[in-house]
Amino acid sequence: MIEPSSCVDARAGPISAPECPGALRPYYRHSLAVRAFHWINAASVLLLLMSGLQIFNTYPRLHLGYTAYHTTPSIFEIGGNRNPEHPESWMRIGNVRIDTTGLLGPVEETLVYGATNVAFPGWMTLPSGPMDLGGGRAWHMLMLWVFFINGAVFLVYGFVSGHFRRRYLPRLEQLRARAILLDVVFHLRLRRATGGRALDYNLLQRLAYSLIVFVVMPAIVLTGMTMSPSALAAFPWLQPLFHGRQTARTLHFLLAVSLVLFVVVHLVQVFVAGFANEIRAITTGYFVVRSDRRN
Repeated sequence: MIEPSSCVDARAGPISAPECPGALRPYYRHSLAVRAFHWINAASVLLLLMSGLQIFNTYPRLHLGYTAYHTTPSIFEIGGNRNPEHPESWMRIGNVRIDTTGLLGPVEETLVYGATNVAFPGWMTLPSGPMDLGGGRAWHMLMLWVFFINGAVFLVYGFVSGHFRRRYLPRLEQLRARAILLDVVFHLRLRRATGGRALDYNLLQRLAYSLIVFVVMPAIVLTGMTMSPSALAAFPWLQPLFHGRQTARTLHFLLAVSLVLFVVVHLVQVFVAGFANEIRAITTGYFVVRSDRRN
């Protein structure tokens, strides 16, 4: 249980009474281990995504199966013409083509390749600039180890300390139909939790964090390993598990997109809940709530 550390009124300063409706009360919400995992994970995921986009730029198409070539039908593609005077680019999903001129698939000039299309502009990639497969792979492998070690340590901590049980496992009352409906409506209306409700993870938070930590992130690692010849030599069962290297590459890309969408929603909710308060909590551990008679 989270215990209040003090009770401070926004206008009059400290209040000695244990219950002081309307006062600001700081609670120790996040342990040092959780805060360290969060920021190391945030940095490593960002650099993994940027270096992954650099790798994707060298072949901006997705396929299914074991092998693929430029002549093989693809299920996804970012392309365009290579005329810098009349730039045009698009994103194709199946048979649906969407114009992305000025956003994705720009034509860029390089000393080695001349005018060429890249899926993602240089400012989104690591290293910055088009067509650096070697640099992209080097950054990707470096940050993969940071991501993997940080995640493995957090998994051990989460199970041993009971963090996952307390914060990620939904409680029975949260799984009732009415509670689920109210929680969904509450989020759709972009409402801010107040009082004691702001201290606990609601159902959607618990489900989202569980999905990301226990499904999406391990799947990203496994599909990434399936694209590595050295990993396949050690774990040959990975390729049939994902029905081929190209299917694994497609899943890897889609899982990365789902992670980006999670981060976007997460940031929106941070602003809704109070940006300064949430950043303070994940940096110092202390989260401030305005108390009321129900707390």
